[in-house]
Amino acid sequence: MEPTRNYPLFGGAFSAILPTRAIDVSDLRPVPDNQEVFCHPVTDQSLIVELLELQAHVRGEAAARYHFEDVGGVQGARAVLVESVQPLGLENLALSSCCQEAWVLSGKQQVAKENQQVAKDVTVHQALLRLPQYQTDLLLTFNQPPPDNNRLSLDPENLSLPPWSLGDFEQLVTSLTLHDPNIFGPQ
Repeated sequence: MEPTRNYPLFGGAFSAILPTRAIDVSDLRPVPDNQEVFCHPVTDQSLIVELLELQAHVRGEAAARYHFEDVGGVQGARAVLVESVQPLGLENLALSSCCQEAWVLSGKQQVAKENQQVAKDVTVHQALLRLPQYQTDLLLTFNQPPPDNNRLSLDPENLSLPPWSLGDFEQLVTSLTLHDPNIFGPQ
């Protein structure tokens, strides 16, 4: 795992532990207000934290699948494949006091990058943390595209920046902490 830092999210309403060299994508381009997006400085990997409206019509494992398929649709995925869905123990979460249920999903989505015709299989890991008292589904996503051989050359700088691992994603998920419930509006 890469060295980490505690990072404020959503104006300090949340915080989480992220890899030290994660780049805040909002410094590079507009990001929707309900998202925090970080990219790896060398690979095409990304970590995303999204505040979404609670989808009360789906429960349990079906809720994790719903969000995975919804994200695939938004990204224009040509194919989505769920490989596994597992419950996540609430006792492992910093948000355990307000999270009613949590799921981890792993799968693949066939997605073409902007301005490209060829779709690539992207490995996607998602954690769904359900906060019904705030009418919110928190979706955390780790995108792992296949390595781009042109970007991962044997440049000495690249060798010192290993790709992110599932451990980095797990640390993001388990460390996510709520500091200001007013982010959810009046309750």
